[in-house]
Amino acid sequence: MPRKTISPDRALRLDNQLCFALYSASHAMSKAYKPRLDALDLTYPQYVTMLVLWERDGLTVSEIGERLYLDSGTLTPLLKRLEGAGYISRLRDAADERRVLVQLTAAGRKLKARAADIPACMLDAMQCSINELADLTRQVQQLRDRLQTA
Repeated sequence: MPRKTISPDRALRLDNQLCFALYSASHAMSKAYKPRLDALDLTYPQYVTMLVLWERDGLTVSEIGERLYLDSGTLTPLLKRLEGAGYISRLRDAADERRVLVQLTAAGRKLKARAADIPACMLDAMQCSINELADLTRQVQQLRDRLQTA
């Protein structure tokens, strides 16, 4: 596929950088989530980890890492903090001692009900329709997937 040419001066403008638009939008998103997650005493990485477990309990550490695009060095301390808060338990798989299973505790399951209004609050904060949000999410996921295979 032929590349379109653009002058270096124009190409190197901050406002023309998709990476910066995504970075700054991610920063703004984190700021919008913060007060809602502070009320649950969760960080954003802990929240998305809980989302994964609320979808499917009893995953291995590596399965959670794959789902969140995190390596075990990043995920393990995060899981330790969730375990310390009483939301999850980690145990060695009896069938394969190398695998660590992560399971929600009763408190972790109850936390889901407390977090239930976060998506609606964030939709209001983003001031877009559900269809707009779904389209944007799909486009960003496709971009992520293309970049990972590049």
